[in-house]
Amino acid sequence: MTVRVLLVDDQPLVRSGLRVLIADTEDIEVVGEAGSGAEAVELTARLRPDVVVMDIRMPGMDGIEATRRIVEGAGGSRVLVLTTFDEDDYVYAALRAGAGGFAVKDMQLEEILAAVRVVAAGDALIAPGVTRRLIAEFVGRPVPVPTPGRAPVAAAGVTEREREVLTLVGLGRTNQEIAEELVISMATVKSHVARLFTKLDARDRVQLVILAYEWGLVAPGR
Repeated sequence: MTVRVLLVDDQPLVRSGLRVLIADTEDIEVVGEAGSGAEAVELTARLRPDVVVMDIRMPGMDGIEATRRIVEGAGGSRVLVLTTFDEDDYVYAALRAGAGGFAVKDMQLEEILAAVRVVAAGDALIAPGVTRRLIAEFVGRPVPVPTPGRAPVAAAGVTEREREVLTLVGLGRTNQEIAEELVISMATVKSHVARLFTKLDARDRVQLVILAYEWGLVAPGR
């Protein structure tokens, strides 16, 4: 199955470079380009890409507002933020707006392509280097030193196996990696993740990652 991608960046050279590199990839296809947030929203509604690769800092409507509008739309397109993490604090707001994850522009091409595939599959991807700073910004308060424990998990009705799955989601594992590590089928992993969404009232995997940190199942830097 080919992943249909919309490239969004106000720098034509960046879009052109990504398009040329993706051209040699059999399972990813660039279906359009946008140079602004407003154009990204319009093209997403018209082209219905699987993944929108979104820059943050753009004139006019920025990538945060564009992400919010795309996620709230009825098309089902997912957003992968592609930014310079150390310089771009707005990425936190993008995650709140519903981005499925983010990658940084200095990652290797294969890592960016892998990020596109992960987000297209419905998984969340957060670039390496995300620690307490991200968690603190996301939840809106200082992050305490995690104290491993099962009380919050048990209170939510999460089973032992679901706790194991939640921990691995918190570590950034994909469904395939979770299945391999726990020696269970992909279908079983998807079932566990779906139940976690329901039990924890989580919108997406990014929120599951935050909960895993908050409950001490995963420690920053682990």
